[in-house]
Amino acid sequence: MARNVEFNETLAIQKAMEVFWKKGYNATSLRDLTDAMQINSSSLYNTIGDKQELFVRCVQHYTDIRKQDWDKRLASKRSPLAVLVDYIHEAVKIIINGEDSCMAVKSAFEVATNDERVKQILVADDQRSYQFLYDLIKNAMDKGEIRDDEDPALLADYFNSTWTGWYESYILHKDPVKIKRMAQYFIKQLTK
Repeated sequence: MARNVEFNETLAIQKAMEVFWKKGYNATSLRDLTDAMQINSSSLYNTIGDKQELFVRCVQHYTDIRKQDWDKRLASKRSPLAVLVDYIHEAVKIIINGEDSCMAVKSAFEVATNDERVKQILVADDQRSYQFLYDLIKNAMDKGEIRDDEDPALLADYFNSTWTGWYESYILHKDPVKIKRMAQYFIKQLTK
C-alpha cells in the first residue's frame, strides 16, 4: 500500500522560488523545480499546475515576504529616518553580497513584459514599495529629520527607480564601492 506523504505547499513554493530566483524563469527546468520541491512532476501538475503557474505563485510569495518586511519596518518605534537609512544600507548589502539580485527586478526584465499576471503582481509590489518609502520619508519630514521643502512622493519614486539602477550597476560593474557611494549620496541629499 502506498504511503501518503503530506505536502506543505508553502514550503514547496518557497523552495521553487529559490530556484527561480537563482536561475531565472527561462533557465529553470521542471526537473530543477521538482527536485527542489521534493515532489514528482505529476504532483506538481495536480497541486499547483504548470511551470508558469508555479512561477506566478512564487513571484506572489516573494512580494508577500517583502510586504511583511515593509510592514514590520513601518511599525517600528525607531525614528523614520533611522529605519530608512538602515533599509538603504541593507539594500546595499543585499546588492553587493547577494548572488541572486532581486527577484522582482529579475522577473520584471525576464518575464513581466510578456506575462500580464506577473506584471500585475510586480506593479502592486512597486506600489507597496513606493508607499513604504513615501510613509517613511513623510514621517521623517514630520519629525524634522528630513528637510520638509522636498516632495516626499518624488523622493519615494526617485529611490524606487534608483534602487533598480543600483542592481543594474552592480551586475555590470561589480563595484561595491560605487554602490555604497551612491547610497551615501542619496542619504546625504535627504538629510541636507
